[in-house]
Amino acid sequence: MKQIEVVAAVIKDGNRIFATQRGYGEFKDKWEFPGGKLEPGEDRGQALEREIMEELDTEIDIGPFLCTVEYDYPAFHLTMHCYICSVRSGNLVLKEHESARWLSAGQLYSVDWLPADVEVVSRLERMLGVG
Repeated sequence: MKQIEVVAAVIKDGNRIFATQRGYGEFKDKWEFPGGKLEPGEDRGQALEREIMEELDTEIDIGPFLCTVEYDYPAFHLTMHCYICSVRSGNLVLKEHESARWLSAGQLYSVDWLPADVEVVSRLERMLGVG
């Protein structure tokens, strides 16, 4: 099975979390944490900063590691490393996504998350004291 390793930014502002909606591909319209694939020779931090700049035209500060999710999709195995992040500069401009929302702790399940991202949401609930 194909292996894909990605990094994801759980962008936090107070008790709000930034979620993005995919605008393309097999999982179009599903919600996810922004990020993407590691390039050869990149460490996770470099990849995360590059991906968020490419996708959202925003510089981030990478905070604590949240979790690594291992998930088997039908066509590939995903390893996703998630970090709590905050906006350093920029306005979170959607360059690849269809939509985005800031979700409060109580709204985390108000969007249709990709399966691998559901585990991240569960961890966020515990971190934010919800659920």
